[in-house]
Amino acid sequence: MGLFDDEYYGGSGKRRGFSERSPRRGRRSSGGYESNGRRSGGTRAVAFSAILASLLTALLLSGLFAGFVLPRMNTTAISAGSNPYDRIVQAAAAVRPAVVSIVSHRTAGDTSPDNAALGSGVIFQKEGGKAYVITNHHVVAGAEELQAVLVDGTSLTAKLVGSDVITDVAVLEIDSAKVAAVAQIGDSDTLDLGETVIALGNPLGLGDTLTSGIVSYPKRVMPVSLNEDGVYDWEQQVIQTDAAINEGNSGGALVDLDGRLIGINTMKIASTGVEGIGFAIPINQVMNAAEELLTTGKITRPYLGVYSLDLNNPYSPMDEDQVEELKLPSEVEKGVVVLESLGPAKDAGIQLNDVIVGFDNQSIDSTLMLRKYLYGYKKIGEKMKISYYRDGKKQTATVTLSERPEATQ
Repeated sequence: MGLFDDEYYGGSGKRRGFSERSPRRGRRSSGGYESNGRRSGGTRAVAFSAILASLLTALLLSGLFAGFVLPRMNTTAISAGSNPYDRIVQAAAAVRPAVVSIVSHRTAGDTSPDNAALGSGVIFQKEGGKAYVITNHHVVAGAEELQAVLVDGTSLTAKLVGSDVITDVAVLEIDSAKVAAVAQIGDSDTLDLGETVIALGNPLGLGDTLTSGIVSYPKRVMPVSLNEDGVYDWEQQVIQTDAAINEGNSGGALVDLDGRLIGINTMKIASTGVEGIGFAIPINQVMNAAEELLTTGKITRPYLGVYSLDLNNPYSPMDEDQVEELKLPSEVEKGVVVLESLGPAKDAGIQLNDVIVGFDNQSIDSTLMLRKYLYGYKKIGEKMKISYYRDGKKQTATVTLSERPEATQ
């Protein structure tokens, strides 16, 4: 099919007024000029008019084509045919000045490399002579002094505004006088599987490093050990990517091809035979945490006050003798064993070796479920019914939840 799908421009080769042979002029009959002479003159007039009309129509359509169709065709061609590597270069150039290296000094005044941990951060806000940097909680945890190093090598003293172990998000404050750029925030909820992304940060102390890859999975749920004791007691929703993420990339930027920040790099799977599996916290979650940290310096959550062990934890199984001491009915195979009771739980009468099996009308099978119920459905000051077993008998208690102490964050 041609560009114009109609009879007039269809290329049939036959147009009325052009296929007739022109008669010769001056042929006379006995009565004067023959009638076909008059027809010849009329035919030429019709032919001329048709040609003129065709030219005018062609000019008009060519103007419309040039004015409206071509620009759209050119735009489509540029967009579809543009080099994806050029887009990576452009995206990196846009966000690169907003990415910083973070140096965490464990002892104040000691700037030796042996006493420092390295990470990355992203400048996300600039206001009133101050700029604010997002990074990971684990990058700044335990630091007595913090420095943020800009892309041009300028080192600035950083102040911790607030940090949260659950979300693994921290916010730092620096002087904005030499800050040249702020990252543009994207929308992590719109990410697609296979979308190209780039990671920027300070891996192994090699600052201003860029790697690229794809979104391997946009909403992966990973188990996390908050106390780093090998027991998974939380779940983190993350963006999985095969962009190279190494030690020191934590807290750095994961960016789409439009140069928008869509995640904060947080961890990778480091194991023999594993390659190209890294994770970033979705920026929508990060910004919710960052805004609360900016406002209050912390994220408040309800606190129950129990240290626990899962009854059937496959990573840290209980001995048979320990299970027998609990005197549980044979049908009870899941629950949370209390190792220590503090605060609200202690006030409600919860003791060592009690086995919690429910909150309100919700079954509680593990410490992970305990935390998810508390943080997702309860508020500070609310009352909550606890169902538990003690010496083989099921009992209940009512606890009034308090604010989680900072020392146990």
